[in-house]
Amino acid sequence: MRIHFIAIGGSAMHNLAIALHKKGYQVTGSDDAIFEPSKSRLAKHGILPAEMGWNENRITEGLDAVILGMHALTDNPELLKAQQLNVKIYSYPEYIYEQTKDKLRVVIGGSHGKTTITSMILHVLNYYHKDFDYLVGAQLTGFDTMVKVTDSAPMIIIEGDEYLASPIDRRPKFHLYKANVAVISGIAWDHINVFPTYADYTRQFELFIDTIQSDGTLIYCEADHDLNDIVTRSAAKLIKVPYQIPDHMVKKGITYLLPDETPLQVFGDHNLMNLNAAKLVCKELGITAGDFNKAISSFSGAAKRLELLERKNETNVYKDFAHSPSKLKATIEAVKAQFPERKLVACIELHTFSSLNKDFLGEYANTMTQADLAIVYLDKKTFESKKMPTFSNIDVQTAFNNDKIKIFDNFALLESYLLNVNFYRTNLLLMSSGNFGGLDLIKLARELNTISLEE
Repeated sequence: MRIHFIAIGGSAMHNLAIALHKKGYQVTGSDDAIFEPSKSRLAKHGILPAEMGWNENRITEGLDAVILGMHALTDNPELLKAQQLNVKIYSYPEYIYEQTKDKLRVVIGGSHGKTTITSMILHVLNYYHKDFDYLVGAQLTGFDTMVKVTDSAPMIIIEGDEYLASPIDRRPKFHLYKANVAVISGIAWDHINVFPTYADYTRQFELFIDTIQSDGTLIYCEADHDLNDIVTRSAAKLIKVPYQIPDHMVKKGITYLLPDETPLQVFGDHNLMNLNAAKLVCKELGITAGDFNKAISSFSGAAKRLELLERKNETNVYKDFAHSPSKLKATIEAVKAQFPERKLVACIELHTFSSLNKDFLGEYANTMTQADLAIVYLDKKTFESKKMPTFSNIDVQTAFNNDKIKIFDNFALLESYLLNVNFYRTNLLLMSSGNFGGLDLIKLARELNTISLEE
């Protein structure tokens, strides 16, 4: 098979390219810019484009398929050539389905928790040496790539994103997988550039339920009232399995599942909710609750999901991908609940299209009230790249309903400020889907002052 990737440098795209290369396919690709770690990974497998840019001569009638990434535009010369030659064009979710239509497909959907739930399932399956394929949105410990597609595995575990499939396929990705077993973790408005109203957004989950195969299983968070209503109203012929937060206790900063007091390396109500969803999926895959608990005890979390950067004295520094209002609130509440005796400094970078939209900003009201010190970081370059107007400090404080929030637009000033805070018996939570303007978070975490003023 000869496959060409247009916009091969994307996170999912380059991982799928590597997976197909490992499968023995002849893979080529193009992009106008490729960054790390995609660049090194593609080079390692000999499929990094020799030169950047688009070239219609790469598209020939001998290609079996073109896989089109979201980064490409509709007037991309390679795309136009493929359309002219009638070469079959897929989005990457469409091609994932094509590769796995004879397998059991587990699809994890929802506005939050998708990566963590998927990661937990993969961890448990890996623990018991099960044969499975997967597509996940983060690099996981023990897994070389974020995508694996083989001929032998009887099932695939897919993180199902609700964003659009490709520039010429405006369907959400998770509609294309046709799940046999599906999870919806919750619904919180996002991607307002595509779904301008909450009704537009929730409609995508209604449609997702309709794509689940007849007599399939839908596992859903019944604590989410809107989701519960959608599932209740659905006439789809499915087995519907609700879940809640499992029984647990917290002792000396460690969370234990009850009644067996299974110790966990993760914490917080949202992670416990994710864990219950993963346990129900694993039950569908033949893994008992006892075996699940044994395996999940060693799960240390997905990358950038409450990832512990540093622990010293009585200070923990965490990095988290949280960026939407619901994720921000849940993550702050999780750290406060786990360490009630410590103060919390919480810093969020507004980085996504939705979070930088002034009409959406009010959704962040009261999300940081549990932080003892709340900080918002705004990178001017991000506004410029997205061609969006900047916010004033008053805009941010009003939207968050918190006039004590500190606001920075220069990462050096943010770093200097944090290095002058005394973090004795105080945790730091750094949240962003970006990189705080290039701030070295590991270095910062190591250099924080954690010494008691009384000593």
